[in-house]
Amino acid sequence: MSDLFENINDDDELWLADIETMTMNLGQELSAWREARQRAHSEDGSEDEPMPPDEQVFAREQMSAQDMYPPGHLYDDRMATSGRAGTRYPAGSGQPGAGRRQAAGDQRTRTLIDHGRRTARPPRRVRRRALTLSVILLALIAVAVVVLALRPSASWPASVATVQSEISTACQNPDVASEPDQVNFACGKSTSQILWVFSLMTSGNNPAFADARSGREGLEPITPGQGGEVAWSLNLHHPYNPLNPIDSLEVAARAINNIVGGATITGSNGRQTVQPGLESIPANCARYTGSSAVIARAGFPDLCAEPISSGTGQAALVSDIYEQWLLGSSPAAAQEASVLFENANNPGNPMVQAILRILPASFG
Repeated sequence: MSDLFENINDDDELWLADIETMTMNLGQELSAWREARQRAHSEDGSEDEPMPPDEQVFAREQMSAQDMYPPGHLYDDRMATSGRAGTRYPAGSGQPGAGRRQAAGDQRTRTLIDHGRRTARPPRRVRRRALTLSVILLALIAVAVVVLALRPSASWPASVATVQSEISTACQNPDVASEPDQVNFACGKSTSQILWVFSLMTSGNNPAFADARSGREGLEPITPGQGGEVAWSLNLHHPYNPLNPIDSLEVAARAINNIVGGATITGSNGRQTVQPGLESIPANCARYTGSSAVIARAGFPDLCAEPISSGTGQAALVSDIYEQWLLGSSPAAAQEASVLFENANNPGNPMVQAILRILPASFG
């Protein structure tokens, strides 16, 4: 950087020297013109007019220049640097002002060594500072990556994994589907999370759960009497044990499927009674599928003509099931069950986390 600074100043001095030389050349030409004019007046016999004072000063300066470069002295044609016009320099004299440039250059170099330059920093200091900033930036990035990697991600309570495994076993029973329409929403591949969502909300995934006030028992707490009525059609081992998580989940799956698809029940008099499900109501089908059309067959509960395949429709159905499952439950609780069901693969959802925080501490 200092070399560039030196070169810039040298070019400026060389330019000034070029101007001085051009001025001297013009002075020489003016002096020659004056002498020729004086000789012409002398031959005519006319008197010389006195020279104005300013011209006398200029003439004296030119005489000094002529003493340095007498008439007849040879000139070299040299190209000026820095893109300026070419200038003639006296032969053998070298570049004009070379001695002055050398002295000025030495003085600038000494000044830069002693005091430095205010507008620039030494290259080493700049490189050292850039290296330091780079190291600090890399360290901050590394710390951020480690923090993000080690930060625990949102997840469901550990007990959910246990219940999911138990659901896989319970859903192997082919009799959990409703009769006679064979609706199996509770054990569907994309809807079986309804079982662990209800279990999480009603018993905290605790297979030994018992509610003395309502008499409900089990992982999916229903009354033992209700469980016994359902269990006979599931080919379960006898007697039915509500505190056995597999028994509890099988009974719950069949009960949920009956709520959705309805059931045909044989009464004590031997006659069959058709009990409608949620899908037997055209208005419900419009909410679940977008179409109010239903399929009606003699001896079978009515079903929605279109499958309940959209996430929104399934979530609405889960909310309605919860209200049927737990009679007297609030619409807010039913909506919470719907949110958990819809976000089964997204436990980090803010609404999910808010719901998990208000569940009883013993749950999950």
